[in-house]
Amino acid sequence: MNRCPITYQPCIDKYSEQGLKLLSRNLTRLHDLPLTTAQLLREAVARAAKMSIQGVQPKVSARLNVAAGHFEIVDRDGHYILKPQTVEYPEVPENEDLTMRMAAKAGIETPFHGLIYGIDGALTYFIRRFDRKGRKERIHVEDFAQLSGKTRETKYRSSMEQVVKAIDDFCTFPAIERLKLFRLVLFCFFIGNEDMHLKNFSIIRQRDIITLSPAYDLLNTSIVLPRAEEELALPLNDKKNHLSRSDLLAYFGEKRLQLSARLIDRTLEELHEKRGAWEKLIADSFLSGNTKERYHDLLNTRLARIYS
Repeated sequence: MNRCPITYQPCIDKYSEQGLKLLSRNLTRLHDLPLTTAQLLREAVARAAKMSIQGVQPKVSARLNVAAGHFEIVDRDGHYILKPQTVEYPEVPENEDLTMRMAAKAGIETPFHGLIYGIDGALTYFIRRFDRKGRKERIHVEDFAQLSGKTRETKYRSSMEQVVKAIDDFCTFPAIERLKLFRLVLFCFFIGNEDMHLKNFSIIRQRDIITLSPAYDLLNTSIVLPRAEEELALPLNDKKNHLSRSDLLAYFGEKRLQLSARLIDRTLEELHEKRGAWEKLIADSFLSGNTKERYHDLLNTRLARIYS
């Protein structure tokens, strides 16, 4: 019995029926990506200058050809982003897919995503673009580097306090978005995501209302990087590591985000209730056994620092 890399459900074929229907209600089969990992990486390099999506991780734009039952690599107007395996950092696609599932369990809005097989059997991560609607309509999205006049080279030169200020300056209902940010920052601390720089936060404008965008680029970087030393990419209370319960709750939650004690306690309780679901997702994930153990151990260590 196989497990579907889109739903994690047991299945007879490579993908479950539910997984295919999540991609498209008319999809009855999904062929492997017609590329090996090496070929996909070369495509990412060759197309980088033509694409609207950029970043450190190699990626390509794609559209789903439902009639043919496969993804097609495109230069523009793609509705999906594909991220292949890399030589330097093993299991990043499996890591990102798992972490995004855990985020959804935590009550964080995430786009539809999953894993698909290539012709060499390697798994590639896919995510549906939330800045596209219909065939060609684009939804206005700006990341926090753009909002604050930073570049890719200066995306780490900021702070979580500045992220809060950007929410207050640009979002239609800042109080709602501050609570979302609190949940997201706690989650990233729990799962060891130390790379939430300015380009990994965005606002989205829909129906003249500006909110935080769905979360993206979430992964446990602490088990990917060989000697991870920081716990946050952007300093909070002038600290990037050795963060305490007081830093995250009293300083960031109460003082900077101006959340009530009731909202902070409720958020903590809701996240703690997801521990069992997170552990099951880790166990069901497509990570290797050793990497699952490392992910599980880091999660428990971080949770203990807040809930002990």
